[in-house]
Amino acid sequence: MTIRATTTIKELRAVLRAKEISPCEVIESYHRRCKTYNHELGAFLEIFKPETLEYSSGEQAPLWGIPGAIKDTICQQGRLTTCASKILENFVSPFDATVVARLKAAGAVPIGRTNCDEFAMGSSGETSAYQKTKNPWDLTRVPGGSSSGSAAAVAAGLVPWALGSETGGSVRQPAALCGIVGSKPTYGLLSRYGLIAYASSTDVIGVLTRTVYDNALVLGALAGADGKDSTGLPVQGPLDYTRALTGKLKPGLKIGIVTNALQAQGIDAGVTKLLEQVILDYQKMGAEIVELALPTMEYSAAVYFMISRAEAASNLARFDGVRYGYSCKEAKTLEDLYEQTRGIGFGREVIKRLLIGNYVLSAGHADQFYASACTVRRMMRAEFLSAFKNVDLLFFPVSPAPAFKLGAFDNDPLQMDLQDYFTCPINLVGIPAVAVPCGFVDGLPVGFQLAGPDCSEELIFQTCYAYEQTREWYKQVPDWVRE
Repeated sequence: MTIRATTTIKELRAVLRAKEISPCEVIESYHRRCKTYNHELGAFLEIFKPETLEYSSGEQAPLWGIPGAIKDTICQQGRLTTCASKILENFVSPFDATVVARLKAAGAVPIGRTNCDEFAMGSSGETSAYQKTKNPWDLTRVPGGSSSGSAAAVAAGLVPWALGSETGGSVRQPAALCGIVGSKPTYGLLSRYGLIAYASSTDVIGVLTRTVYDNALVLGALAGADGKDSTGLPVQGPLDYTRALTGKLKPGLKIGIVTNALQAQGIDAGVTKLLEQVILDYQKMGAEIVELALPTMEYSAAVYFMISRAEAASNLARFDGVRYGYSCKEAKTLEDLYEQTRGIGFGREVIKRLLIGNYVLSAGHADQFYASACTVRRMMRAEFLSAFKNVDLLFFPVSPAPAFKLGAFDNDPLQMDLQDYFTCPINLVGIPAVAVPCGFVDGLPVGFQLAGPDCSEELIFQTCYAYEQTREWYKQVPDWVRE
């Protein structure tokens, strides 16, 4: 079998189990692809040497012999885990994150760590302290973020799966901009143990793949309760989300079209046209389309801004130059050590968010900003759950436009922050969502997302898979990485 950019996990499993190819040959092939194309893409911060990789002998394991990549915010034992930041440039993790351990138990082989926005703070892949990741469809454009490297690596066929993390949409947004599938699970379904925190109440680990089937397979292998994560759901894993992938919709399925999302100001006309076509496709498949509005969604960007910055300020206080990570050797006092370590170790975007977070939490402002944001967040969740009494799933855009040029928003931070407008509400209310490609505008991928109530991943995957089978956008790949 010749491995190409379009090769899926499902195809690899078939040839591996038929012994038409060995796990070693599969991994060597992907390793060569990574070495060939990563120089242009900047997707990987590190591609592991083949001789350092661990192989499972369990041929019946669901991901036996399948290589993939891990975002640099997720700990891998004995590997650097830097969060794409100078402050952690020499940190070697002494343990595997739970999701990494479960991947290995399922037979998967992580072959590298991918670039990302520093501490997952960004929507473009441009805030990494080491390099900028580029979009495989146009190397002058961003791949989205913060899981930029993971999305670019899968879209270019450097790996068939990658893990990302998202706080406000950092898996789904780059998935849409790169033309692949990205899943955001129910909060607590996947363990966060070993994920270096940004905003703990919205952080989740997600999966990036070429197809819906592949995504369902990987996510199911990772799902389930973990005693090391006190925020986890009491769900017994692993789970089999592939069993519902029949290509048909659930009988009587109702999809809610969020009108104030589709009619939001600033959506590209080409994107709107593609989204309307998806709605028509679902109608033809037998879904009932119900228009509805979610008024509290209008406040989601502001609420996310307050909560994420506040929690980041708390979480990143641990990086102080005393315990681990970068430490400024020139500092003469403890106060200087703390100030200079953080001033040198953190990038501009991280410092900006920490300053805002500390202000939001400061005396005299905590009730005005943070507490108010938490109140609105509870109202948002109540409104979303109320909507699910009338519909099964909700339909949203992912991004208002295709991938933008590198540097386009360097002087417009508000527009950069608004890249999360359609995705952050899902994180705030804790429900699952999956982003799926639905076409191209001027040669650049566009995606839509379906969201459902808590633990409705199986229904979301089933519905996304039915659409995917009618259009097969996953077979599209940039010409320069096709072979």
